[in-house]
Amino acid sequence: MDTDALLSVSPTDMAKALLARRQMLKDQLPTVIRTLEAEEESLAPKVERAVNSHRTSNTKVSELKSNRNEAQKKAGEFLKQVKYSQEKLLSSGGMVNLDPTWVKEKLLEELEEIEEKIQVSALDHKAEKKLIDRRKKLIEKNENWLKERRDSNPEMTIYIEARQKMSEYYREADKAHQVMLVKVKKAQPLHEKQFILTNELREIRRQLDRAKELMAQSERTISYWERRLTDGFGELGSDFSDLLIAQQKVASGGNSSFARNKKKNNKMFAQRKNNSSKNSPKETNGGNGGEEE
Repeated sequence: MDTDALLSVSPTDMAKALLARRQMLKDQLPTVIRTLEAEEESLAPKVERAVNSHRTSNTKVSELKSNRNEAQKKAGEFLKQVKYSQEKLLSSGGMVNLDPTWVKEKLLEELEEIEEKIQVSALDHKAEKKLIDRRKKLIEKNENWLKERRDSNPEMTIYIEARQKMSEYYREADKAHQVMLVKVKKAQPLHEKQFILTNELREIRRQLDRAKELMAQSERTISYWERRLTDGFGELGSDFSDLLIAQQKVASGGNSSFARNKKKNNKMFAQRKNNSSKNSPKETNGGNGGEEE
């Protein structure tokens, strides 16, 4: 639209067009807001259930992990007691060797090695399961060993009972760990579901807030242009500055803001072009460029 066409549009027509546009938006927004509120109302309980399910699952995993760690700690304490009793029995000659393969008590050493790896190493579920399965087999060997030793030497009761306690706590730790792994696996889809639903609810609430904000803006804008149509487009006090200053300036031969900005941009472009031309290297003719006679 050129300057003459723009000046031919009356302020009243312009205000009516802006007012109609805002009124149309205001008429549409209540339906949008009701739809978003219904979606929020429907989704919020689902999010709450998903969050609670995930929290409950995490709590159970945490409890199982704590039980496993406590059982492993107690088993480790009995492991120390078993080693002490073993050394005492060996020194006193009370340790009866029924099987030469157990002279150096390889079982206890392996258990200590496994326990240390579980406690201090950053293992994935597969590596940890491998160690726990290995420990389980050692405990079974220990049970068989205990039965043979008790039958052969009644004086080893304290020593044997300590080994039994150690085995019991290791089995308890293994059981808690296996259940924990199952819970962790089941918790993963719960976490994903909670994540998706929470983000969806957050987006709905963001859109709802934006729609309510647009409704408030529309009401203020409609009130503004209704007053303009009633009281005019000149200075009306606070928040109602003179809207006709620019039009009157253009009508009297002055430049519009668009023309002023265009002129300013053209001047800046010409100045940059001139500076670029001054800084570019000049062409020179070399001493060997002429013709020979």
